[in-house]
Amino acid sequence: MLQVLLVDDHELIRAGLKQVLQAGLGKMVVGEAANATDAMTLLQKQNWNIAITDITLPGRSGLDLLVEFKNLRPEMPVLVLSVLSEDEIATRVLKAGAAGFVHKETSGEELVKAVRKVLAGGKYVSPSLAEKLAMQIGNPQTDDPHKKLSDREYLVMTMLASGKTLTQISKILSLSIKTISTYRSRILQKMHMGNNAELTRYALKHGLVQ
Repeated sequence: MLQVLLVDDHELIRAGLKQVLQAGLGKMVVGEAANATDAMTLLQKQNWNIAITDITLPGRSGLDLLVEFKNLRPEMPVLVLSVLSEDEIATRVLKAGAAGFVHKETSGEELVKAVRKVLAGGKYVSPSLAEKLAMQIGNPQTDDPHKKLSDREYLVMTMLASGKTLTQISKILSLSIKTISTYRSRILQKMHMGNNAELTRYALKHGLVQ
């Protein structure tokens, strides 16, 4: 029987994912975790066929968790979910070892298709992203400022650009406001910007937030 590990800090989203997967793939064993710590505990207790994780988790991010998953169980495919723009975050998660990336607005049918593909040993990205990646081959890449950011800095940048306050971000990531403020300073410095408004304009122009 298929064994699936779901990692998302929202119980309703986990329930929805579970329902969609069971409807499309049949009976399965499902493990649920709301954060990276719980996910690692479950990972060490059982041999899962696949893990499906969100990017934005409290504490350690889904990107941090992805690296830990691949270190401990390199053979287990990991499918990443996010509401962040696939243009940038999908490339980051694929480079980090993910078997695929699915946007949270994707249909249930497409999610099942993605799971089937990675379980068969393939990689999954949306048709639109696959086309964009194909067009980039052989073309010189511009040195966009946001590409200089670390994965955690990128996540904080997208939240700031979406209008979230330092307090809200600190609660989401389970980090102190001082730490988030430090991230903000680094982001503004690396991107040569002076305030959140400039970040927002930049992120909207480059399709990094919606």
